[in-house]
Amino acid sequence: AYNDAPNPFDEAETEVLIKAIDTLKILDPACGSGAFPMGVLHKLVFILGKLDPRNDQWRQRQIARVESTIERAEEIDDSTFRDNTIRELEGEIDSINEAFERNELDYGRKLYLIENCIFGVDIQPIATQIAKLRFFISLIVDQQIDDSRENRGVRPLPNLETKFVAANTLLGVDKPLQTQIRSSQVDRKEKELEDVRRRHFTARTPRTKAKYRALDAQIRTEIGELLRDLGFPDETTEKIANWDPYNQNASADWFDSEWMFGGRDGFDAVIGNPPYIQLQQDGGRLGRLYAPCNFDSFIRTGDIYCLFYEKANQLSKKSGHVCFITSNKWMRAGYGKKLRDYLIENTQPIQLLNMGSGVFDATVDTNILLLQNALSDVHLPFTATTIKPDFDKHTGDIAKYLKDNGVAMELPAKGEPWTILSPTELALKRKIEEVGKPLKDWDIDIYYGIKTGCNEAFVIDEAKREEMIAQDPRSAEIIKPLLRGRDIKRYQPQWMGLYLISTFPVLDLNIDDYPAVKSHLLEFGRDRLAQVGKTLADGTKTRKKTGNKWFELQDQIAYYPEFEKEKVIYPEITKFLPFVYDPNEFYINNKSFIITGGNYLKYLTGYFNSRIAAKWIRENCPELGDDRRELRKVFFENILIPPVTEANQHLVTQIETRVDQILAAKDTNPDADVSELENEIDQIVYLLYDLTPEEIKIVEGAENDFEIVLDDIVRKYDRAWKTLAKP
Repeated sequence: AYNDAPNPFDEAETEVLIKAIDTLKILDPACGSGAFPMGVLHKLVFILGKLDPRNDQWRQRQIARVESTIERAEEIDDSTFRDNTIRELEGEIDSINEAFERNELDYGRKLYLIENCIFGVDIQPIATQIAKLRFFISLIVDQQIDDSRENRGVRPLPNLETKFVAANTLLGVDKPLQTQIRSSQVDRKEKELEDVRRRHFTARTPRTKAKYRALDAQIRTEIGELLRDLGFPDETTEKIANWDPYNQNASADWFDSEWMFGGRDGFDAVIGNPPYIQLQQDGGRLGRLYAPCNFDSFIRTGDIYCLFYEKANQLSKKSGHVCFITSNKWMRAGYGKKLRDYLIENTQPIQLLNMGSGVFDATVDTNILLLQNALSDVHLPFTATTIKPDFDKHTGDIAKYLKDNGVAMELPAKGEPWTILSPTELALKRKIEEVGKPLKDWDIDIYYGIKTGCNEAFVIDEAKREEMIAQDPRSAEIIKPLLRGRDIKRYQPQWMGLYLISTFPVLDLNIDDYPAVKSHLLEFGRDRLAQVGKTLADGTKTRKKTGNKWFELQDQIAYYPEFEKEKVIYPEITKFLPFVYDPNEFYINNKSFIITGGNYLKYLTGYFNSRIAAKWIRENCPELGDDRRELRKVFFENILIPPVTEANQHLVTQIETRVDQILAAKDTNPDADVSELENEIDQIVYLLYDLTPEEIKIVEGAENDFEIVLDDIVRKYDRAWKTLAKP
């Protein structure tokens, strides 16, 4: 931690740690302008200052590295080349001593950490340029000025072209299947290339830089030829030979750490904040680009940051570590399932901080995941916590928060969402799972709402309905009251007087039998309503291609009679988790679902609106931002509800009675306060699970946390509205 505590390690331990830092290799695979590599630099400089206050060991390690190179140079046969090489290397030792003796203590720490330990990649050349500039400035501020010396004693800046490169990290190069094929010639050339780039790092004059860049190009060409002889594809060898790290305006459409950084064994740590871009954006361009790359975490509806997790683990060495801050949607979202499974199969998580909203300044809710590259059938529990809204992001200590609030989390089963639970919460979860029966195993059916393909034509208001019925009374046969997802509130809908023209294809209607409806639809254009998936001459688009007739709804819904039965209605995506009991009145649009069948729909309505159901939904259904949850059938049908038995029938009846009382109160006054009845339902649900007072506190505590989040959201929207309303 950044404090004044003294070095707690003995002499031997300190030496081991300094050596570990000196050999450390850290990569940010999407470095942007270099914020995370710079953060690593500052942290390592701070640690070295604790371990080696006068830089005695750190300086000697840098000198020893050059002396080792001198020993190898002494074996060169060409005496002239040998002597020149040794003379240059001895000059490097003088430069090292000067760097430490003539500047601030942190200068020597930074310079050789930058040279040996820290690497960055970004697809945008301008980003890597800015990253290098940050590192230049970081070195400049620790140089001492001496007006009596040339250039006022300021040392030339290092050349960082081979430390921060512009490339597409996610795209590799093709290699032979037998990637273990090596040759001593390739190994020797790689070592030569490493030495050339090390010398270029400290080259001071344009002439010297040009010399090493020419050598770099020559050696790359030679390596390409050797690899071609070993069976590497021509495209791969050409990419390696032609990649020019010194072209500051180019970005390679591939990345390989061995050929770009000389890192064959992988990195000790891969860190960063990779981009958040949905692969299906821009017509699915990124999805098409990365689909052939064999990522286990790839799904076309996914996000690019999921691929970065997998790539980072591949780039880390065995037992190396990855630490990313990303969107936390992968923990619950359907598109995150493949990533979750990949992490279970290929890593050992170490720490997980679910940041929630507002902690890290990002447009999405975030988490920080630290994991280790480790294949194992047995996973150890890892430390996890959720940083709640009461955490002060300006003054709070996240490390202390994790220590005080962290719980030992066990990896869930493959396919399951990742939920951070304390031991007590985990015990409660298991109790609910033991008592509850998944909704999909009940005698019910879940149906999706209706998609018209053109709402402006098929959704009408009361005035238009009356007009059409006045023209032709038969119109009433196919005009049905409609609820949208936004109209669904707790227990009772807020119907906005909208209706659906229910021309379901399965009815095989003759539109000429409904002249008023036909006339209305033709106002929107027969070509516009045609379901052929085309763009018209004026630029408007028809409905998607279905084979249905122009006047029919888009979906072939054979279950349309279900809308006129007793049912439970709920929205597909919601923040407030409302469920409506509907005797037989409403049809719904494609932003909502209905549940029909069985004998206990009022019981289910009461249960779904309970606090314990809200807790289950928040922990198991995907989060879409602003605390909204996605209640698609594939997720919601797994909610665990106590089945009706002879032993608990009386409790079920009590819930149904209170639901009736709530419905009656709402029928009289939609704004009626029914909180007391809802609280009574909560207490009865607790009895169904036989919850203890401690377990009830967990459920109601979660509800209170939810209310804190909602209050925070309301405040944010209120501030935004006031800002927009200013003159």
